[in-house]
Amino acid sequence: MSEKFNKRWEDRRNDQPLTNRIKGAVRPPGPLKPRLNMAVRRLDLQIQKLDQAGERFSKRDQSIFARIVDAYTKHDMARANVFASELAEIRKMEKMIMHARLALEQIGLRLRTVSELGDVVSTLGPAVSVLSAVKTGMANMFPEAERELGQIGDILSGIIMEAGQNTGFSMNFETSNEDAQKILTEAATVAEQKIKEKFPELPAGIPSIPLGEKSPTETS
Repeated sequence: MSEKFNKRWEDRRNDQPLTNRIKGAVRPPGPLKPRLNMAVRRLDLQIQKLDQAGERFSKRDQSIFARIVDAYTKHDMARANVFASELAEIRKMEKMIMHARLALEQIGLRLRTVSELGDVVSTLGPAVSVLSAVKTGMANMFPEAERELGQIGDILSGIIMEAGQNTGFSMNFETSNEDAQKILTEAATVAEQKIKEKFPELPAGIPSIPLGEKSPTETS
C-alpha cells in the first residue's frame, strides 16, 4: 500500500466527526458473533489469571494456618492471634477472588448462549453490569484485570448499541440491574460456602475468621 494511499486514509479518518471516532473505538466494525467470541476468550483469560492468584493465596493460607497451629501448641496466644488476623485478611481476598471468578464464569456462559441478534440486548445488559461491579472490586488488587474487564465491557456495550439499532430493541435497565444483582448474590453465596469447605477452622480459643462480610465485588 503506497504512502499516498495511507495518507488519504488517515486524512479521511481525521475528517470524521469526533463522535463517530468515539463510537468507532467503543464499537469496532464487523459481525457481532466474532466480537462476542473475542470477548469470551478475553474473559476466559481473566478467569485463568484469577485461578492462578487464588492458588497463590491458597498456599499462603496453608502456610499461615500452620504457623497458627504451631503457636497455639506452644501456648503463644499473642503470636497465634497476630497470625490469625493475617489469615483473616488472606481469606477475605480469597473469597473476593472466588466471588469474582464465579461471576465472570456466569457471564461467560451467558455470552456463549447468545446466538440470535434479539438475545443480545437482554443477555448482555446484565453482563456489562456484572463486569462493572467485578472491575470495581478488583481496582486495588488487580489493576491490570480492572483495565481488561473495562475493555471487555466496552466491547459488549458497543455490541448492545449496535444490536439495539439493528433490531429496535432497547435495554430495560431495571431488569438488567436485577439480573446482575442475582448473579452477584449467587456468586457471593457460593464463594462463601466454598471457602468454608476448603479451609479448616482455627483451633479453639483463636478468634474465628469472619467470612460473612460483604465482598468488594458485591453491590449494596
